Amino acid sequence: MPVVLMLMFVYVFGGAIQTGTAYVNYIVPGIIIFCAGYGSSMTAVSVSQDRLGGLFERLRSMPVHPSSFMLGHVIGSFVRNAISAALVFVVAFLLGFRPEAGWLDWLGVVLLLSLFILSVCWLAVVFGLLAKSVETASAFTFIVMFMPYVSSAFVPTDTMPSWLRAYADYQPFTPLIETLRGLLLDTDIGRQSWIAVVWFGGMLFVSYIVAMILFRRKG
Repeated sequence: MPVVLMLMFVYVFGGAIQTGTAYVNYIVPGIIIFCAGYGSSMTAVSVSQDRLGGLFERLRSMPVHPSSFMLGHVIGSFVRNAISAALVFVVAFLLGFRPEAGWLDWLGVVLLLSLFILSVCWLAVVFGLLAKSVETASAFTFIVMFMPYVSSAFVPTDTMPSWLRAYADYQPFTPLIETLRGLLLDTDIGRQSWIAVVWFGGMLFVSYIVAMILFRRKG
């Protein structure tokens, strides 16, 4: 789906959107985040299925650490999303994406994407533990899919109405996307990188703690 979305925006809408650079260069960071966020959010469904299917009770009778169950889901999701992100980059290069990043910039991209994927995965675990049904857990995917649309992922936020721009500028995805865009295209990042790290580093820490507490309390 992220590849189809990128093709649609580049070839259908790209000619009408002015971003100051080739539109494919502008849109790639947002598509990568969309891809990683959507894939990570599916962890909520997997956790909910295992919990409601009785796997929790079987694990409690075994000498394993409480985090092992959830850590397996997170690692599996991380690997899947890393592969998906790599494929999106390959397609982007075929469409004309030409980054100006050095190897340190690419390292920053990898670290920031890893932080984002892990934080969303652990937040998805929390949703999966709280959900009363698999259908409820799947609703988490809509949240993660919707937020990048109201950010700088596809268009500059200064083209939005003032009331919507106020939200788009200060929600978590915009500083993350602007940091990735700055690293890939060698543009000014400013303080966006620190804001992104605080947002998603805090989300990762809180989500992990809450997930551990919920796992111990859920029977």
